[in-house]
Amino acid sequence: MKNAELSLKVKRSVTGLGLFATAPIAKGTRIIEYKGDKINLDEANRRGGMYLFEINPKWFIDGKNRQNKARYINHTCGSGANCTVDIIAGRIWIIARKNIPAGAELTYDYGKEMFDAYIKPYGCKCVKCNPKAA
Repeated sequence: MKNAELSLKVKRSVTGLGLFATAPIAKGTRIIEYKGDKINLDEANRRGGMYLFEINPKWFIDGKNRQNKARYINHTCGSGANCTVDIIAGRIWIIARKNIPAGAELTYDYGKEMFDAYIKPYGCKCVKCNPKAA
């Protein structure tokens, strides 16, 4: 599986900053790793925050560091996502779930818990919920 991390750029999106493909990315490509401190559940509860990514019920990645480019991938509801997440040997990978053209913003569904905590209170701005954003 090829890694496409060199073909990415952080720039403005409808929801703030987003991560965009600068070259086409083929379906199934391992795009980027979600990186950060590996912390246990107690530390995750202490730190809190929207950049905590659960590896399993005991371990998390705290991706708040701005060097973690994957943190800029925005949410989209349901089938509109062009990426998916795969956890392999304790590492979190973002994978292309379809062919992604150059210039497209990378998105995946954050899941119900994250949606309810961080998106729903402000209203979802993804293309599926807000077609004018396209």
